[in-house]
Amino acid sequence: MSLGGEVTRFNKERLGEIGHSEKKVDYLVIHIADQSFGIPVLQIQDVLGQQKVTRVPLAPPEVAGALNLRGRIVTAIDVRRRLGLPAREGQTADARTMSVVVEHNHELYSLIIDKVGDVISLSNREFEDTPPTMDSVWREISTGIFRLESKLLVVLDVPKLLRTVQ
Repeated sequence: MSLGGEVTRFNKERLGEIGHSEKKVDYLVIHIADQSFGIPVLQIQDVLGQQKVTRVPLAPPEVAGALNLRGRIVTAIDVRRRLGLPAREGQTADARTMSVVVEHNHELYSLIIDKVGDVISLSNREFEDTPPTMDSVWREISTGIFRLESKLLVVLDVPKLLRTVQ
């Protein structure tokens, strides 16, 4: 089989078009402002409540600081700021509601978000490319979308989200 044929077969398998069962992926739904985002569960190390974040001088604006997680120093990323969104009303630099810890390039990062939702299983068959009408910053950090019943779920590309802080 040619390389092109292998790629086509791989894409069809990924989309669940061939094979006996439909492929599903589990996503942790997180909320930032009024938007829902999904992170593949296999990329998540931990989910934390409010944490004490120590400011890091001269860090990029989206770096909220650092925190200590079981003896490891973790870089805290303010996802609202990374997405170009305003701070939550009544939110101070130290008051955070939730964090999702991910690993990238053998480093831990705490993604500071508004709140955590449920874990949902979604079929790759329902996955769509990121719409060209989406804000350019959001398109940059998205691998695609799922159209759910009442909302759009933007799937975060964690390595791209963290690109500016490395």
